[in-house]
Amino acid sequence: MGIEEMREPTFLVLAALADGAKHGYALIREVEAISDGRVTLRAGTLYAALGRLADQKLVRPSGEEVVDGRLRRYYDLTDAGVETLATQTARLRRNAAEADRRLHSRTRPGTATA
Repeated sequence: MGIEEMREPTFLVLAALADGAKHGYALIREVEAISDGRVTLRAGTLYAALGRLADQKLVRPSGEEVVDGRLRRYYDLTDAGVETLATQTARLRRNAAEADRRLHSRTRPGTATA
């Protein structure tokens, strides 16, 4: 997957891991918070995404613990994951700046000079 093809949920998973390792349920909550509730991941979707990201060497398992009899597996960004997130963030920032520039330079209806 090229960086330009990254889907929003994938970007949000990487963003959620930017400040440190998290377990699956915490990632689901964090993605929802980052997206202001627009993106809600189901567990199966999250773990499939984490598997793909691990195959791409962007995330890695970083530990496990048992809490209330349930296994929590933690995930963290790799160096390549940090670099990919930074590149994607910069690309989105450039695109947003260009869209903003175009919106602000737009001639408003009724203001054009003849």
